[in-house]
Amino acid sequence: MPRRVVRVSPEIQGAEDQALRRGLRALHDELEVHVAFPPAVEAEAAEAVGTPRLPGIDRTDIPFVTIDPPTSKDLDQALHIERRGSGFRVHYAIADVAAFVRPGGAIDEEAHRRGETLYGVGEKVPLHPPTISEGVCSLLPDGDRPALLWTLEVDSSGEGTDVSVERAMVRSRAKLSYEGVQADLDAGRADPVFGLLREVGQLRQARERERGGISLQLPDQEVDCQDGRWALSFRQPLPVEGWNAQISLLTGMAAAHLMMQGKVGTLRTLTPTDPRDVQRLQRVAKALAVSWPEGMEPPEFLRSLDPARADHAAVLTASTSLLRGSGYVSFDGALPEQPMHSALASTYSHVTAPLRRLVDRYTGEVCVALSAGAAVPEWVRERLDELPETMRASARRANQYERGVLDLVEAVVLEDHVGREFRAMVVQVSEKDPAVGEVMVVDPAVEARVRSADGSQLPLGTDVTVRLVEADPAERKVLFELGG
Repeated sequence: MPRRVVRVSPEIQGAEDQALRRGLRALHDELEVHVAFPPAVEAEAAEAVGTPRLPGIDRTDIPFVTIDPPTSKDLDQALHIERRGSGFRVHYAIADVAAFVRPGGAIDEEAHRRGETLYGVGEKVPLHPPTISEGVCSLLPDGDRPALLWTLEVDSSGEGTDVSVERAMVRSRAKLSYEGVQADLDAGRADPVFGLLREVGQLRQARERERGGISLQLPDQEVDCQDGRWALSFRQPLPVEGWNAQISLLTGMAAAHLMMQGKVGTLRTLTPTDPRDVQRLQRVAKALAVSWPEGMEPPEFLRSLDPARADHAAVLTASTSLLRGSGYVSFDGALPEQPMHSALASTYSHVTAPLRRLVDRYTGEVCVALSAGAAVPEWVRERLDELPETMRASARRANQYERGVLDLVEAVVLEDHVGREFRAMVVQVSEKDPAVGEVMVVDPAVEARVRSADGSQLPLGTDVTVRLVEADPAERKVLFELGG
């Protein structure tokens, strides 16, 4: 079951938090990850702060803004949109990590070991030293920053028609939150740029539907601290988050187009959906009496489901099998046999989060060179082949870390409630043992293992009452029981 930490408290305090601290230390040891950087990396970062590679182009005239969770400090992207005739011009500034990281240096090698930033509770395991990722390279509104400036022309239908990317100095005017921007839009007082973001975002979402892209509506899981107590909740993303994500996707698709034309780069891929998985999902829907109109393609069907309904939530959970097989593919001189990202129904590359993901620094360098008609730097080409495995390994570690953090928080939150009953939805049943599965508890927001007390088959897609029989922070384990 996919789970994602959306928001965490920046502070860890109190007795409950000591269990979290112990659990996080154990998780770090288990996965061999470290928050702190080796002295050589810190020393090189301190030197890099004062000796960046600055671009010759000045685009500080563009009134960029960033939109992120309120506590974020590692800001990769800044946005500006303007109307151009019947279409739009999107300016997307991406933090220029290569301005501060020397190829083959201590920071670079440590970044290859880490692969990506890991987000926990009260702290994170960053890809780069904070002096870079949360300071001189982050697109904070406290001064000029070197960036990769993407300029994307979009027509009246939302289709991208042209792209260029160059190094430039930029300046963010404001650090905004999703909640604040959405509130301004809803109240009709938002800056016109956000009206354009909504317009372009909705057009891009329509294009996604036309392409047959898959978008799951599972809620995000949040971890927060309320009145000194850790809390879990489910949250549906705000509309502005979807529109903002479409700008990132637009940029990643434009990057893939540049790379495919230039026959060099790294793509994010997802293997085509296995027809057997679609048939299996159709059987789940039929068993739950969830109507799947004949001839309706999976993407359209999944968009029609309501995750607040137990039967729909079970179908959405089962649908994650359609998205198996994600990875990366690098190429130089010959195009890959399978370049597509099937969930997007397009070719696509990760280029918009270089502060948090290693591969984006490389793909950004490729696109800057290709856009200028210049040679791709040799240091990029030398390591393209190893990038897919580096990122696969870091993705596995990130998934383990995220799952471990949430399992730990769930166990800590529920530890004092063993024996209590909770309302829940059975969203998954094991094919090997139908008496075992997964439940989604709404309050607190927990997704955990459940078993049938008498060994009978669990009622998939049903609202039930379950009893908590185990919550062990040391083992990061939570278990519910149905019946008995």
